[in-house]
Amino acid sequence: MRDLSTWGLSNQGSLSQHESLEILANYLRILRRLLSKYQSEPLLGSYTYQSDTLPLDGGLFTMTKKKNSSSIQAIYDLCKETFSPAATSPPPPHAIHKLSSILDSIGPSDVGLSDASKEDDRGHGPLGIFSFNRVDRWAQPITYVDVHEGESFTMCIFCFPTSSVIPLHDHPGMTVLSKVLYGSLHVKAYDWVEPARIRKIDGTDHSEVRLAKLAVDKVLTAPCNTSVLYPRSGGNLHCFTAITPCAVLDILAPPYNEPAGRRCSYYRDYPCSTLCKWLKPKLFTNYFKFWICVGICISIEVTGAMNGLSNFAATEEDESGITNEEDYAWLAEVGTPDDLYMRPGKYSGPAIEK
Repeated sequence: MRDLSTWGLSNQGSLSQHESLEILANYLRILRRLLSKYQSEPLLGSYTYQSDTLPLDGGLFTMTKKKNSSSIQAIYDLCKETFSPAATSPPPPHAIHKLSSILDSIGPSDVGLSDASKEDDRGHGPLGIFSFNRVDRWAQPITYVDVHEGESFTMCIFCFPTSSVIPLHDHPGMTVLSKVLYGSLHVKAYDWVEPARIRKIDGTDHSEVRLAKLAVDKVLTAPCNTSVLYPRSGGNLHCFTAITPCAVLDILAPPYNEPAGRRCSYYRDYPCSTLCKWLKPKLFTNYFKFWICVGICISIEVTGAMNGLSNFAATEEDESGITNEEDYAWLAEVGTPDDLYMRPGKYSGPAIEK
């Protein structure tokens, strides 16, 4: 039997009710001190646990000490459970909802970004390491911060100066979660109309356009909920325009991989009504120009004009079933824009244990 003299009590004979209560009170006081010493900070995300044996007067107790984990660690851990490189379809809705719920609660400080309110409106990034290079907004690139890159998913942050743009681009076969961390961002997004409706257009810079339906056209201002796009819904092709200095945390699953068929393609959108009004005078202008200047080529140009008008007529017929033209656009694939300039930034948030 343990020597109760340690606690200032006698262990001779049976314990009285008073002595038993005194022993219990001593234990409770010790527990209170231990909890005060080893208790972690308030819950921010998930917790990891480390077994820690505390030598309390001969080893009465063995406690498990909680070690706090950051929100970004919790997001990484859940992404690791949710996404698989072998997956052929998006995760179930409940898994995306769970991940979105955690993303909804995080802010700039959770990923190591400084207070955006300290930034002026000239396009300076929120990362202190770039503060020495203060130039006008139009010379400022978007800052890309790599948080995690793997086969199953990628986590990254885009830091936008005011008025900067990531042009319309797609995410083939991918699920993407986007969380605005601070500032305001305009998002315009489309989904392809299925089955595919493709038209070849003569006499334009783009020989082929494909019909898409507008899915998102709004401004997101932090704090706001997480946006999610899927391979065939939710606005898989989107464009970002910074209304104010802002930052977005993106999770892409699976990430871009050109050999696997996930190449990032850029597009230019033409509203249905605008494209139709633009085509008709273009064709007739070509026709009359050749009539006057190159009479010998009249028959050839007339043929080309008639073919173009045939395509135009087909377009009008195909669009007759569209009830609201404002909800649709023709998208033409373009090369990577020359004015899209990004610079790498260093991730300075909490370390992620992988």
